[in-house]
Amino acid sequence: MESETRSWRLRLQLRPQLPPPLRGGSPRARTVRFVAVSALAGCVVAAGAVGAAGPWEGGQRRAERARAAGPEADRDERGGDPVRPAAPPVLAGLGGRATAPLPGREGLAGALEGLLKDGALGAQTSAAVVDVATGQQLYGADQDTPYTPASTIKTATAAAALAALGPDHRIETTVVGDGDTVVLVGGGDPTLTARPAKEGASAAASLKELADATARGLKARGKGRVKVAYDASRYSGPALHPIGPNENIAPVSALMVDEGRLDDSDHGPADRTTDPAGDAARKFAGMLHDAGVDVDGDPAAGRAGGSAERLASVSSPPLAALVERTLTNSDNDIAEALARQTALASGQPADFEGAAGAVTARLEKLGLPLSGARIADGSGLDRADRVSAAFLAGLLARAADPARPELRPVLTGLPVAGFSGTLSGRYGADAGGRGLIRAKTGTLTGVNTLSGTVVDADGRLLSFAFMTTGAASGEGAQGALDRLATTVAACGCR
Repeated sequence: MESETRSWRLRLQLRPQLPPPLRGGSPRARTVRFVAVSALAGCVVAAGAVGAAGPWEGGQRRAERARAAGPEADRDERGGDPVRPAAPPVLAGLGGRATAPLPGREGLAGALEGLLKDGALGAQTSAAVVDVATGQQLYGADQDTPYTPASTIKTATAAAALAALGPDHRIETTVVGDGDTVVLVGGGDPTLTARPAKEGASAAASLKELADATARGLKARGKGRVKVAYDASRYSGPALHPIGPNENIAPVSALMVDEGRLDDSDHGPADRTTDPAGDAARKFAGMLHDAGVDVDGDPAAGRAGGSAERLASVSSPPLAALVERTLTNSDNDIAEALARQTALASGQPADFEGAAGAVTARLEKLGLPLSGARIADGSGLDRADRVSAAFLAGLLARAADPARPELRPVLTGLPVAGFSGTLSGRYGADAGGRGLIRAKTGTLTGVNTLSGTVVDADGRLLSFAFMTTGAASGEGAQGALDRLATTVAACGCR
């Protein structure tokens, strides 16, 4: 017990510094504030070095676990002793979060309205704060007016996909044999990888493993020479996103490897192939040759006949892991795949229009405020997207509903302020919200949004959304949005 007490005191000494609670904060509330930061039923992310932004496994990053367990921690800039920055738990059980005092409208208004007038924000701003336990909107400012959400729309895409398919769904890539031809059939998994296979529950499906299994199947059937064809027909319509060729997204295809990236990256901008399906098939043919099967000619687009025999298949990580990766890294390629998978599950064409319609229909079934909203794509790269702050905050509250456990990855995938994903470079070491806020960012030229969850100073779990359009400086707007979220985190506001 004595050692536990010393450990607790150490955590308090290392905790990030917050502004004092506003209006009604108490010593007990401040203690609660550092114990739990963002509540999701049944999940806990351990304290430790959480700077790496890799995929999640069951709510904790693989890289985070490795660094926490490894013998060496990060060293400071001067090359001194290992430094293990303290990160408070950012996921905790709901527990008493529904019985903690509610912040008041007037208190929240007093805390937020001056910040919403910050000159760093654009001419159009909107805000919403929602109590997660009840779904009650506690504060709003132009909250019902739809604005361009940028990448925060990915929370909606993710929720729709999870509602349509469930968190355990996996996307298959298959190979079938049709006479002397094998056909590589894309199922829509953009994370299928041609790189060396990794282990773990969230490891990407391996093209090499698929080629090796295909070679074994062919040899068992006495076939040592084949032609290779590829089938990407599961998706339809234009492959190119309306923004045109762009380093932030590859042409959307049911068959691709490594998101069509032409370098070794796994997130962020990168040069992309213009022919994802053809490139994947050519790599597959090379791997098939390496496995001892001769390949005649170059792969060509085609479809297998009705008598084709299934030879091999590989599956993507569970949909929950794909959602978490999408939100943590703001991954446009996976987001568009999630939208098309929703369309397929809904019997709609797997193109931009069909996917948008299917996502919208799923969101309507979740009872979210969609008046004036428009879903144009899955990633938020399309400026035609329109949703309100009330919608974004309400969506996150719905994702925390114990009656909708399938939506929980929408929350577990949100980046942690100052530590992971698209928030790793924001909320510096002295920032009040560092480690205490989980939020999805949204950034286009002139558009900045932030939507997430936080436990306030009294221990109440809240969701929030702040949207702005027309800011002169993106960096300035981001700082202003971060201050708004930090104020909600620090607020006792009664």
